[in-house]
Amino acid sequence: MSEKPVAIVTGAAGGIGEAITRRLGEDGARVIGTGRSVASLEALKSALSRQMEFDFVAADLADDTAPKAIVEAALKRFGRLDYVINNAGSFNFGPVDQTTDAMLDEVLGVSLRAPFRLCREALAHLGEGAAIVFIGSTWGLYGTPGGGAYSTVKAGQIGLMQTMAAEYGPRGIRSNYIAPTVVRTGMTDAFWDQDFFQRVNHELTPMKRDCTAQDVAEMVAFLCSDRAGFVNGQTVAVDGGISATRYVAPEAISALRG
Repeated sequence: MSEKPVAIVTGAAGGIGEAITRRLGEDGARVIGTGRSVASLEALKSALSRQMEFDFVAADLADDTAPKAIVEAALKRFGRLDYVINNAGSFNFGPVDQTTDAMLDEVLGVSLRAPFRLCREALAHLGEGAAIVFIGSTWGLYGTPGGGAYSTVKAGQIGLMQTMAAEYGPRGIRSNYIAPTVVRTGMTDAFWDQDFFQRVNHELTPMKRDCTAQDVAEMVAFLCSDRAGFVNGQTVAVDGGISATRYVAPEAISALRG
């Protein structure tokens, strides 16, 4: 059996998921990616065929059968499991009073219930040196108008991560949470250039560039590596300082009120 580590990356064919997959592959990991689009996953597998060992399971994470199928696929294909990267999520948000039960159930199902169940399934196969990483959001760190169910589940992921850090740290399994600021992907592209989106994100961020999928992937690679061997139960913001400062861009400060 190969000693190369094996990772599950959910939402692997999306912008951040693909960057994570490729970055882990650079460190020698073999990856089982998940997603709902067979075509996207097949295209990614083809693109990675000469770079790393990658296979996939096409599944809806919210489906009750998905966690077992994904973990079994990793064990059958690669013979072991070392990292679980909970990247897939729903960007369905809105004020609490405008959040329907259907919206709430969808976000809870994809972004909290699904990673909870995947971790539960994977834990029996993880051991010393294993790592579980949640890709959350700065919206899970502070109150955001309109956050609704989205902010709720991101904060809930932190609670799950911290609980697992305490429960399974003694087994050498580390759990951590990455809180990126907004990253331009297929989920955010429709909002990116709108004035309100620029104001509440870019004009409150000290650093003068966007957060990229690669920024997130680099932190995942670090948290999975031996370099982070004593990092457990932590929330790491990859956000250019938006969550830790009261920065406001000069152009926003000097703007005239209408």
